[in-house]
Amino acid sequence: MRCGIRGVTATALVAGLALAATACGGGDGGSGGSSGGELSGTVTFWDTSNDAEKATYRKLAEGFQKEHPKVHVQYVNVPFGDANAKFKNAAGGNSGAPDVMRTEVAWTADFANLGYLAPLDGTPALDKTDDYLPQAVGSTKFKGKTYAAPQVIDTLGLFYNKKILKDAGVGVPKTFPELATAAKKIKAKTGATALYLRGDDPYWFLPYLYGEGGNMVDARDKIVQIDDGAGVKAFKTIKDLVDSKAAVTDATDGQENQLKALKDGTVAMAVDGPWDIEGARAGKAFKDKENLGVAPVPAGSKAQGSPQGGWNLSVYAGSKNLQASYAFVKYMSSAKVQQQTTDKLSLLPTRKSVYDVPAVKNNEMVRFFKPAVDGAVQRPWIAEGNSLFEPIKVQMNKVLTGSATPEQAAKATGDAYRKLLKDYK
Repeated sequence: MRCGIRGVTATALVAGLALAATACGGGDGGSGGSSGGELSGTVTFWDTSNDAEKATYRKLAEGFQKEHPKVHVQYVNVPFGDANAKFKNAAGGNSGAPDVMRTEVAWTADFANLGYLAPLDGTPALDKTDDYLPQAVGSTKFKGKTYAAPQVIDTLGLFYNKKILKDAGVGVPKTFPELATAAKKIKAKTGATALYLRGDDPYWFLPYLYGEGGNMVDARDKIVQIDDGAGVKAFKTIKDLVDSKAAVTDATDGQENQLKALKDGTVAMAVDGPWDIEGARAGKAFKDKENLGVAPVPAGSKAQGSPQGGWNLSVYAGSKNLQASYAFVKYMSSAKVQQQTTDKLSLLPTRKSVYDVPAVKNNEMVRFFKPAVDGAVQRPWIAEGNSLFEPIKVQMNKVLTGSATPEQAAKATGDAYRKLLKDYK
């Protein structure tokens, strides 16, 4: 999922878990290659999936070892909040970087710009590229080269507790004003708060911005847009939802707090992505899995839109085992593995052919999220794209705590963008 700094809060790096012990025919540590055409050596894989997903990704990685018994895959689960900085520190210091990393879509251009990723054009890593969804390919490109294989695509939707809405006698809100109106009935008849609003993560600000017809920047014409009228209205919307008690929020730990509130039934709705489907269904409010509904994110006054997110697979430019790393990326982004990911986690594939598989086609969450992904708003795939989120995060906190007005927040965000993007107006 996520997008800016979407995901769990920063915690310590989980220790590497060596998968089933196998001979490392290519040499010590990360060295390796092929012997008589057979891949060998070690591939270290940094997986940034969440707690509900990581067991599945570890098993998928084990499958690669079964196909290549002389390759030793070292699996490391790196919490999302830590992963970007840890990779930059390791790659920049030429020590400890993984051979392959599951990178958030906004990181790819950033890492490539720093010279930390190996170009994949002409390598075995890119297989059957015509099968990829066109919108999934955008984030893998930087300055005419391909630096990743798209693995998962996603966007945000409105998760809702069907029973709470039914007991309150309200429908699924199609706009944020409708949600604010419904909140009073929801509280009066069920005791639940209508919405958990992620005030800690700027990725979740984007539907409010898109809903007012706005955007962060125009990357083509190099214009900062977030400090226009749409940006002001977006900040005002989140402030009004919290002030009216239609929504609850926290400045930190939003991932955990939102999911807990949804699972416990203390909120009726939350804006979230397919990566949290299994986590939500593990809660007492969804013992009946059919009680979890998903709808489009409510619209603002001008439009309805959610950001395109997802995950890519990238190879470290300094890898000592490039051939096995390319093969691992090919395997993990293959149609077979993507189908398994959807079967287990309801995550959306990046390959068109996988959507033709009956089990995927009939997956309830895929049926909703695929049209949502088709209509998602692409973010600017520029090297500074990931850095655009921190100014929003700072100003969201100020608006929600009352230390800045929406007008002040939009202006401050725009000023920060122009310092970051020197040639933008």
